[in-house]
Amino acid sequence: MWRLYTYFRSSAAYRVRIALNLKGLAYEPVFVHLRHGEQQSESYRAVNPQGLVPALETDEGVLAQSLAIIEYLEETHPSPPLLPAAPFARAQVRRMAQIIACDIHPLNNLAVLKTLKRDFGADEQAVGRWYAHWIRRGFAALEELVARYGSAERCFGEAVTVADVCLVPQMANARRFAVDLAPFPRLVAIDTALRSLPAFAAAAPAAQPDAE
Repeated sequence: MWRLYTYFRSSAAYRVRIALNLKGLAYEPVFVHLRHGEQQSESYRAVNPQGLVPALETDEGVLAQSLAIIEYLEETHPSPPLLPAAPFARAQVRRMAQIIACDIHPLNNLAVLKTLKRDFGADEQAVGRWYAHWIRRGFAALEELVARYGSAERCFGEAVTVADVCLVPQMANARRFAVDLAPFPRLVAIDTALRSLPAFAAAAPAAQPDAE
């Protein structure tokens, strides 16, 4: 059985949990407590030298980076598909996913927030403003894109895609930091619809054995 190195609150690990559930793939969770620094341990760096979660240990070896893992799942277990068939549509879905995974999330992850406090003297209010700024900037673009390409319950078309897999964890982060989501009614509606699906509900942070 595959092993997923995960932390309940990691949005990147959350994405991979959703994708594994959607694909119907069983895995053994291995919990890496980020706030205790377990990701920096020698034993974990032997698994993933970058010292980040998630990492997925497969029969072929270990993979890291959530989008790379999800692409691997898509290529090795293509049903149900998480990317549309048409090249332009696939590119649009990747565009939406990368707005979250490449533009919003890296600026708001735990290491960055700690650095703002430790090296730049930011207090909790300043960190909150930083966090909300990048959420609002990315979500404003996504709100427009789902208006063009999405539906009432999905980011793109009528089927669940990688864009949806990325959206739900980022919405959870926004709620945790009390970001005002009123300007993004389409994203709120899509997130609500997706979280009712079993694959998403089972992957939620509160449903994980290591949840605090």
